[in-house]
Amino acid sequence: MPLTTATSRRLPDITSIAFLVVAFMSGIAGALQTPTLSLFLSTEVQVRPFMVGLFYTGSAVIGILVSQTLASRSDKTGDRKSLIFYCCILGALACVLFAYNRNYFILLFIGVFLSSFGSTANPQMFALAREHAEKTGREAVMFSSILRAQVSLAWVVGPPLAFALALGFGFTFMYIAAAIAFVVCGGLVWYFLPSMPKAQVKTTATLQAPQKNRRDTLLLFAACTLMWTSNSMYLINMPLYLVRELILPEKLAGVLMGTAACLEIPTMLIAGYYAKRFGKRLLMRVAVAAGLLFYFSLLFISGTWQLIALQLLNAVFIGILAGIGMLYFQDLMPGQAGAATTLFTNSTRVGWIIAGSIAGVVAEIWSYHAVFYTATLMVVGAVICLWRINDTEPPQIPLAENSGDIPTM
Repeated sequence: MPLTTATSRRLPDITSIAFLVVAFMSGIAGALQTPTLSLFLSTEVQVRPFMVGLFYTGSAVIGILVSQTLASRSDKTGDRKSLIFYCCILGALACVLFAYNRNYFILLFIGVFLSSFGSTANPQMFALAREHAEKTGREAVMFSSILRAQVSLAWVVGPPLAFALALGFGFTFMYIAAAIAFVVCGGLVWYFLPSMPKAQVKTTATLQAPQKNRRDTLLLFAACTLMWTSNSMYLINMPLYLVRELILPEKLAGVLMGTAACLEIPTMLIAGYYAKRFGKRLLMRVAVAAGLLFYFSLLFISGTWQLIALQLLNAVFIGILAGIGMLYFQDLMPGQAGAATTLFTNSTRVGWIIAGSIAGVVAEIWSYHAVFYTATLMVVGAVICLWRINDTEPPQIPLAENSGDIPTM
């Protein structure tokens, strides 16, 4: 009996550690590919800026179709653990294809299709983690928050490592490293993550329109879409802008992205702590104000250390948006958590589609620097939308009375 008790206590710990490692490694696999993609397409595949933007748009559209199909199916039937495993394997195959193929259209249609499965492994892992937490009696929100921190940590390490591998050993070596990360994830998933019996869950909430605060929800969706669009334009454009126009080292792009990701972690935690005291609307306004200052500054600042220092504003912008945005949707749509989460997720995807289309065209016609003017206008639009949202949150508890509370993340 003592042996059985010890084993039962140890098993969840091993499983939880496996979840953390899988979250980190899947984040590394993504962080090795995304930051260097525009540079890869421009230098290795040798396509024009317009084709680079088109690649991102096509990737977002294909990704939406694949992820939505898998998400719908995984909620109704099958074993989510097996789905994550196969997604990791297909993600590894996509990396191998990118490592050895330089045909633009093969990469766009076959490579992106395979990599869409790889990128789906991460959200499916979060879904499995939630089911595991609920079954084992863990606090699901905190467990998910810790997993999200692992992904953010991966983005601290991943971009600088990606540029170091690509510039030091070549893009082939970098993509093989990403493939190895996916294979390691697949092995951990297969041997350590739990198989959860599938319960029939109705998901009609994801298809419902907002029942309350429709105007404010629409404004919030527009604001988040514009904010994600500007961020996506920055990720697409920055590596090429640094290399082609500022004549700065390629690895600086990885340093900038890693610095922003590092600062986003405490930003998310601080925003989560103060959300209950100051309200989510105020925090979102702080985020968009930081974003406006960040993109406006990019129009005039070109020095290395100034660009690094600006990442504090970028971290406030994205850290609050990523940490508070979904919760704000849920506040505006009470009783519709599934629909609210889907709206927030779709704002990210739509942002990538718009960014890929605009960034490529603007860079092709004018310059990479001109892309930041467009991004600034996007943030201005987000400012207008957020300032038109009514205050629908309940009155806040006075600071002195609430000093001992720990807000729900």
